[in-house]
Amino acid sequence: MLVELRAENYAVIDHAIATFGPGLNLLTGETGAGKSILVDALALLMGGKASADLVRHGADKAVVSCVFESTPSAEAVLEENGIDSEGADIILRREIQAGGKGRVFVNNQPATVAVLRQLAPELALVHAQSETLSSFDQMQQRILLDRFGGISTDDVAEAYEQWREAQSKLDDLLQGEQDRLRMVDLWSYQKKEIDAARLESGEDEKLETEKRVLANAEKLYAAAMGAFDQLYEGGASAETALRAAERNLDELARYDNRFTESAQLLASARATVSDIAGTLRDYAEGINASPERLAEIEDRLALLDRLKRKYGQSVAEVIAFGEDVTQKLSEVEDRDGILKKLRADVAKSSDSYKKLAKALSAERKAAATKLAKQAEAQINSLAMKVQFEIALTASEQESAWTSAGWDTVEYRIATNAGEPLKPLHEIASGGEMSRVMLALKVAVEESTSKAKKKIPTPRTLVFDEIDIGIGGRAAEAVGQKLKALSRGQQVLCVTHLPQIAAFAAQHLAVEKKEDHGRTKTQIRVLDDRARTYEVARMLSGAKVTDTSLQHAAQMIAASR
Repeated sequence: MLVELRAENYAVIDHAIATFGPGLNLLTGETGAGKSILVDALALLMGGKASADLVRHGADKAVVSCVFESTPSAEAVLEENGIDSEGADIILRREIQAGGKGRVFVNNQPATVAVLRQLAPELALVHAQSETLSSFDQMQQRILLDRFGGISTDDVAEAYEQWREAQSKLDDLLQGEQDRLRMVDLWSYQKKEIDAARLESGEDEKLETEKRVLANAEKLYAAAMGAFDQLYEGGASAETALRAAERNLDELARYDNRFTESAQLLASARATVSDIAGTLRDYAEGINASPERLAEIEDRLALLDRLKRKYGQSVAEVIAFGEDVTQKLSEVEDRDGILKKLRADVAKSSDSYKKLAKALSAERKAAATKLAKQAEAQINSLAMKVQFEIALTASEQESAWTSAGWDTVEYRIATNAGEPLKPLHEIASGGEMSRVMLALKVAVEESTSKAKKKIPTPRTLVFDEIDIGIGGRAAEAVGQKLKALSRGQQVLCVTHLPQIAAFAAQHLAVEKKEDHGRTKTQIRVLDDRARTYEVARMLSGAKVTDTSLQHAAQMIAASR
């Protein structure tokens, strides 16, 4: 649910904070105090269109922010967009510069308006005067119908993904046949060139080492034999000196055992020198100063370099490229068999999708008839006289297939007798649209409650000026429906009618005051006494009487 809403330098609001609770939250106040502006601010945080005109006169920027309790679906949206979670809450903030530019933050991390629009269906549905039509598009209408009928689209979604994957593979194989044939020629040449080289992984490194040895054979031979002479062969070699020293130590050790260990260490050192000398001699004898072999290695390395420039950074990558080309050629050679299999997969997944989509359409048609009847009754109880229907159009064309089926759902209404039924978006009155939405939501919630269906956690619902053009008994009916709706989800509503205000679980008063020549808006959560006074003010106008206070107390008591 919505926990808190803040606005700074937004329209006529300098700084306002509203805190909300579960159930029915009602906002009241004098005309022009800023009630609908708060709803518009929330609509802005749901991805609504921003304008520099919203910045309070004299301010550099307007800032609106809110805190929602998080939901699993909202968390999934955050993860998809690389935004870190903030525990149990989701914090949205939007800044509008006086120059027209703006910034969006989600959980204090930079984001975009597109992210806000993705989050909106998981957090709140705002029926503001400016947002009603855009909030309730055909997708939302379909979702509401499915919710009413307890209809799951999981099986259809799975079948759709299987069909789309199979179709995509088939399209890839069939696409660009001429290009594919040209690629076959290229792949064949590449395979032939790589196969002819008979590559071995890591051979370039081994050949580079051998090349260095051959290119410097004389230097290496001289260095190895020079070290050999100094260690072993020469008259003043290290081995000769160590042997003489070892004999002297042995003589000392015969008379003084303190030199026994030293004599052993010297013997070990002489043995190590002999081993090193032997290694140097063998290395020198193994050096083959062959110009022919050097030329052969240089040619081979030149070939490897040419292949690496074309196919990879290393011999291993060139080998992998050759294996990939071989696989592609194999697939082309077996193209007919692959095509046959893919076409069979597409046909199978298509039949499965059609079967499930038809069954889904049948469920929706039955649910649409029931919802239309109940919604019409609910709407007409709110001081309206309408005809209402839900048109369901099923298209079996593949272009109409989606993960939610192939149905187009459109709610239609005629608000005056004798007029044809038209789509909801052609309703001119925002107040009428809010009442229609309220009736629909009540019909759906009553149905799901009676059926005890397992449904997702509902969003926050916001209604602005829902009471336009009604009063008396109809207003009381609206209040009752809002109260009923708020038992299952949080509801926020701006109202001017005391009959509706009496049903609030939490009552917020929006007040406008003048301070140092500037208008400021304040929001107060009313206690029981203040609430009674506010409802009395709405009943009697500027002057609150004892009679209006008694009447207000009776209305509030009756609403409970």
